[in-house]
Amino acid sequence: MVVGRVPLIAGNWKMNLDHLQAVAFVQKLHWALKDAKHEVGSVEVAVFPPFTDIRTVQTLIDADKIAFSLGAQDLSTHDAGAYTGEISGAFLSKLNCGYVIIGHSERREYHDETDEVVAAKVQAALRHELVPVICVGETLEQREESGPTAVSVGQLEVALEGVPSGADIVVAYEPVWAIGTGQVASPEQAQEVCAALRTVIAEKLGQDAADRTRVLYGGSVKSGNVASFMREPDVDGALVGGASLVVDEFAAIIRYQKHVGV
Repeated sequence: MVVGRVPLIAGNWKMNLDHLQAVAFVQKLHWALKDAKHEVGSVEVAVFPPFTDIRTVQTLIDADKIAFSLGAQDLSTHDAGAYTGEISGAFLSKLNCGYVIIGHSERREYHDETDEVVAAKVQAALRHELVPVICVGETLEQREESGPTAVSVGQLEVALEGVPSGADIVVAYEPVWAIGTGQVASPEQAQEVCAALRTVIAEKLGQDAADRTRVLYGGSVKSGNVASFMREPDVDGALVGGASLVVDEFAAIIRYQKHVGV
């Protein structure tokens, strides 16, 4: 983690927690961090609930002045129209979403999202002043065939086509072989790929963009391993899946600076 880039700890709830459970979770997480005297501003905390929870979570965050950022898990390539079941970036923007996850490995695998679809969604997010969290990563088979960086680099190159140099983006490296499997990339493996991704950002958007853009690691992140990743110079945070659904565990991940010096 380089000084100047505020670390981002993002909780992707996936298809978990209804709107009532979401209220209880956000309140408990807020209290847990207050009790631990979490220093607001030292780490940015973002939650990514299911679509049906977003309005409820937004209302709670605003009413209680909770210092959490809000994001969505996906968006449509379209802004409006006859697209049943799709969610426009315009809708998310009106709900004060700051972020949207794009190109998550589960969307790529289960919904056949290509690199070109991911690129179109990045453009849709930027049209509505949402910060895209662009996910890239390789399967174990791809890693063995192409090496540790080729797949992620290729995915990011396509995703950044047409993105202006001044755009605010986040990139998340999620090795597919380490998501929900209990396997974890080593900090050195994460650093190798994250550094390569930052090089792509520099080539596509310029060095200033590369210097300010946060690159996250995601893949079985837990309180016991997050600090080791955050020591790496090109890892600026974590995209957390299952562990973000457990209040005490997610709070401990957010407080990584407290339990291990970085």
